[in-house]
Amino acid sequence: MVFYWILLGLAIIAEITGTLSMKWASVSGGNAGYILMLVMIAISYIFLSFSVKRIALGVAYALWEGVGIVLITLFSVLLFDESLSLMKVAGLVTLIVGILLIKSGSSAPRAIKGGRHARV
Repeated sequence: MVFYWILLGLAIIAEITGTLSMKWASVSGGNAGYILMLVMIAISYIFLSFSVKRIALGVAYALWEGVGIVLITLFSVLLFDESLSLMKVAGLVTLIVGILLIKSGSSAPRAIKGGRHARV
């Protein structure tokens, strides 16, 4: 099971890298950022798709998007001098609380006949 959480972590890292590359490409004017963006976003989806084999889809997606949004926002402030208002901070805190609620309200899927998963 730990392996699938590692895959999810790698998916999040790839998503963050790809999204930050998009911004970098738009301000630098080169094509390398766009190529990096496409590669990293593709890798992110691949890792995410493998991680949901053992992690509930709602949990995996909430973490992938939510953690990605939080970290992308923070890196954008640090790397691209974007502003961080009180409303943005409130939104990020709300997002984190939502992710925690989704994670705490789910249980691990169990295998049933035919290779499908059922909620426990």
